[in-house]
Amino acid sequence: MPTGGNLRDAEIDAFIAASGWGDAQRQPLNADASTRRYERIRRGVDSVMLMDAPIVEGAPCPVDADDDQRLALGWNAISRLAASRVEAFTAIAAWLNALGLSAPRVQAQDLSKGFALLEDLGDDLYTKAISRGASETELYAAAAAVLARVHREPVPSRLPYDGGEWPVLSFDYLALTANVDLFAEWAPQRYLDFRMSDAQRLRWERVRENMIARAEDLPRALILRDVHAENLLWLPKRDGLARVGLLDFQDAVLGWGEWDMSMLLQDARRDVSPEAREAAIAAYLDGTGGDRASFDERLSILGAMNLMRIVGIFSRLVVRDRKPRYDEFQPRTQRLLAQSLQHPSLAEARDFMEAVAPQMLRSA
Repeated sequence: MPTGGNLRDAEIDAFIAASGWGDAQRQPLNADASTRRYERIRRGVDSVMLMDAPIVEGAPCPVDADDDQRLALGWNAISRLAASRVEAFTAIAAWLNALGLSAPRVQAQDLSKGFALLEDLGDDLYTKAISRGASETELYAAAAAVLARVHREPVPSRLPYDGGEWPVLSFDYLALTANVDLFAEWAPQRYLDFRMSDAQRLRWERVRENMIARAEDLPRALILRDVHAENLLWLPKRDGLARVGLLDFQDAVLGWGEWDMSMLLQDARRDVSPEAREAAIAAYLDGTGGDRASFDERLSILGAMNLMRIVGIFSRLVVRDRKPRYDEFQPRTQRLLAQSLQHPSLAEARDFMEAVAPQMLRSA
């Protein structure tokens, strides 16, 4: 039903009406962490989801942009994020569904305005399902099996959507450097006992370069990039891999499978039990044919970089953006980082942390 209000509301009303849902009820949902927002559009027992993704962010990375151009364009181009573009979501959703997975199917879209009507997969997020008694072990094993399915698929260079093709870019040296550097840039501003002198900053750059060099030697896969318990739905009425609903994947890039597994198992927002972690790793290795020793080393390297990135982001959110609630996630994130740094392959990074922030290592 029309809601009146500003121009964006009027455009949404027109889009919904043109899509055949003009007589439906609109129910706003909790705000997304990005510039997107969602509404449930309900008519009787039927419902769809409205994705409202206004084109207000910096541009996504052009395929042929060099490093200087990406630096000039800003964070989305540097980090190779999709800038919340609907076309990225629809292209990747279609690809995931073609693999037999459960991403929301797109029923209507307006790419010029940033609207889409999506299949409603419900509200049973992993966090909710587990709190209501669903088996954490089963759910995490299922999610890891889905990631294994995605990661063993040949990586396409482009994915079609209605109106064009979306490029699958590489999470490359510039993107990795910028993301991992968030740790060195922002954690010292948040923690007074984080000792980052000019000499230690030079040492950090050597540590970072060596971690990135290790990562660049590892096998690549298409990764979904933001896979954690609040972006996964449990759909027990479906079969097999389709029981896992995927919600946030528009930033998919050519990366490393263990990056996705770090997001799943080294979750900043909830503790994953040892049983669920082991079940997930077993399911992932069964699906990819990998061996445990290699997986553990890769997860340690990529997990350490990912967790450093997250510590940096949360520090920035507190210091720059005045959002103190992100402090509540830091103890868990730092504990997970300290655990990753225990792997023998990360001795140099662990020694660096011992020198500049030993309190973080003590949290392991």
